[in-house]
Amino acid sequence: MPTNPLTPTESTIGAPPERASRMGWLDALRGLAALVVVFEHSLDVLLPEIRRTASPWFDFGRYGVFVFFLVSGYVVPFSLERRGSVRRFWAGRFFRLYPAWCVSLTLALALGAAGLSYGLPPALGERPWASALAHLTMLQDLLGVPNAVNVLWTLSYEMVFYLLITAMFVAGVHRSSARAALGFGMGAAILGVVLPSGLLASRWPAGTVLIAASLLAGGLAAMLSHRRAARRAGVAVVAVPVLALLVLNSRIGAIESLCIIATMFAGTAVRGIQEGRLRRRPTVAMVAAVPVLSLVAGMRAPTSWALYANPNPLGPDWSTAVAAAWLTFLAGLALRHRAMPRFLVWPGLVSYSLYLLHPLVIQLIWHVAGRDPGHLPGAVRAGWGVVLVAAVLGSAAFTHRYVERPAQRFGRRLTARHRAAPAAVPQPART
Repeated sequence: MPTNPLTPTESTIGAPPERASRMGWLDALRGLAALVVVFEHSLDVLLPEIRRTASPWFDFGRYGVFVFFLVSGYVVPFSLERRGSVRRFWAGRFFRLYPAWCVSLTLALALGAAGLSYGLPPALGERPWASALAHLTMLQDLLGVPNAVNVLWTLSYEMVFYLLITAMFVAGVHRSSARAALGFGMGAAILGVVLPSGLLASRWPAGTVLIAASLLAGGLAAMLSHRRAARRAGVAVVAVPVLALLVLNSRIGAIESLCIIATMFAGTAVRGIQEGRLRRRPTVAMVAAVPVLSLVAGMRAPTSWALYANPNPLGPDWSTAVAAAWLTFLAGLALRHRAMPRFLVWPGLVSYSLYLLHPLVIQLIWHVAGRDPGHLPGAVRAGWGVVLVAAVLGSAAFTHRYVERPAQRFGRRLTARHRAAPAAVPQPART
């Protein structure tokens, strides 16, 4: 996710009944994904038996976030097209992402200072200005900076996707999503093996964050310009460093990084096929190549060179999770016209806050329950499990209602008050 998000995309809150029904399946997918991620992160604390037996064969966390990534790919690019303005799109992203993100980081700092959690990674204190700047860009997972909260890593890949679709939109090639997905899928199978990971962080540990932040801020500003030459330059200034970081400097390795972005573009292409924007037969074949190549990358036995190039090799647990995420997304797509169960739709509405806050709740329970609740009797652990679920859902509902929704309303009022005419974007022929 991060929609994780994982990050919230289109919400059914306040929507007309017809639109709410149409988007309910996406909320249900988000709700399922968020609950599965919570389950994954509770295993070490409350269910170590499942961690030992099931985790080697199925990665629940990767399953959840890949469902999130597919939903983001399906929804976010069309949100940009609907707005027709890069400025309004990024204003909307800002007010959707950063308020709850600030709450999560503030709570993480407070719990760490009070000794009620694991605390922040010690490496963050070695270069505090760089750590803070990297987190502000949300690209910390690509900049050699540990995540202040473990789940924030997915926001880095969401942000990469937003930057790439913005560059495609400004360049006028935003309807070529299927071809982009195929290219990234093939890159995941090839570049992840031949290019070393950690190159940038090892050579420029002090300047990478500042350089990357400056380039991206300058590129986004250029893409907002009314001058065509400046917009084209902004596309290059954003796309080139983002792709370089994705391939060369990702903490999780180039293979998984490219598979994630390919999966999101594939979600975009699925919607293009559904709405008749893309020719069905050739595009379906190209989109199908993405999960196939992702599965092949996960099942491939790592060689010594591959281990150097990708220090985090994938495995069967990753492949089964990716396959299950695709099957879940396609099942939701097939059932999109049916009413979705409320016990999944509601968690989907608060899924962003749920995703950001649940690790802090789990850490707090780990501390209060004696720092080793996995050895408690089953009935006691079940009771802590009920407390965990209630605390996670309650904190998510509170943050969604009193932080997320007011921030989004303020963002909508602000952009409505300062609407600028969108820059003309060339419309390519149907692909």
